[in-house]
Amino acid sequence: MPYKTFGFTQEQILMRDSILGLLGRVLPAEKMLELDKASAFPAAAFEAIAADGWLGLPIGSEYGGAGASNTDMAVFIEAMGYYHYGVRSAYMTTAIYGASHLQYHATEAQRQDMLPRLIAGQLRMCIAYSEPDSGSDAAGIRTRAVRDGDAYLINGQKIYITNAHVSDWMVVSAKTDPDAGHKGLSLFLVDSKTPGLTIRPMDPLGSRSSLPNEVFFTDVRVPAGNLLGSEGGAWPMLMRGLNQERLLLAATSAGHCMRILELAKDFAVNRTAFGKRITEYQAISHKLADMHMLTELARMATFHAARMLDAGEDAVLETTTAKIVATENNFKVADLGMQIMGGAGYMAGEMQRLFREARLGPIGGGTSEILRNVIGKRLGL
Repeated sequence: MPYKTFGFTQEQILMRDSILGLLGRVLPAEKMLELDKASAFPAAAFEAIAADGWLGLPIGSEYGGAGASNTDMAVFIEAMGYYHYGVRSAYMTTAIYGASHLQYHATEAQRQDMLPRLIAGQLRMCIAYSEPDSGSDAAGIRTRAVRDGDAYLINGQKIYITNAHVSDWMVVSAKTDPDAGHKGLSLFLVDSKTPGLTIRPMDPLGSRSSLPNEVFFTDVRVPAGNLLGSEGGAWPMLMRGLNQERLLLAATSAGHCMRILELAKDFAVNRTAFGKRITEYQAISHKLADMHMLTELARMATFHAARMLDAGEDAVLETTTAKIVATENNFKVADLGMQIMGGAGYMAGEMQRLFREARLGPIGGGTSEILRNVIGKRLGL
């Protein structure tokens, strides 16, 4: 990973080098291609990450974690995004999305029980929010949770739920009061083995080692104690994690840009046409220059937002901007890299996989269109 670490602490550089070294050992290039072709979860890499304690990086020290800062996490996730998009997704669904709900919204008993097991790699998690008719509009969900004695009965459908097929627990949003808008929304911890729960993997364009899923709930009985927070209190819990989510999706795309640029450059400096290296043609060298600039802008936006968050600033504009800039630049970089490599990129292989993965960025975790609305509102428009 030949990119600058200006502004990183020695600990952050060591962390980045350590995770890249680990992934290099447990997830070689041929294994990445196998996982992509088989649409298989990177279980061995996930277990190795757990064994080295990385699942605890964002979790508080009182539960056995490291209590990492936002900038620490951006450095770490950028490195994972550079190395492999799917293993980064496998990491985030458990250690970021699932763990944050446990850490901030579960009971103390649940935290003491579940977080150490999560850190040890004994417990995988996912979040189940999106539905066929409501993705970005979280308040518009139709899944219902009705109190039934000492439990809730959940009925409904979720879609595009990353890694639900390999999860042990999922955090599920459901309406406990269908007439109260976002004030009628609640969150539940649901054991993935609960009767009435059906999980069906889907067939995505990219990120095929961390599959999205359809999830169906038919009278799924969830103990009342698995309600996170208070009934109808989900909205502020969902909003709490948005800044970090956008930041880390930006970091993912920044790392992804770096790998695509590296791959395209390595190809171009070794490819000859009409007796010259193709980098001697301005048509190619300018594409690589553009890829470099797009990558730099993605990184700058990401780490600026991270440092603002760590300083306690209101960074909604910055994290939202970073997510849009980094993910959209990521796909532009992938498109340019594909063009440089031509047929060699278009055939099955690393560039094709990177190109397919890059397309998810402007869609997942809040579409670019919705996030532009957020920026507009913040600007008073």
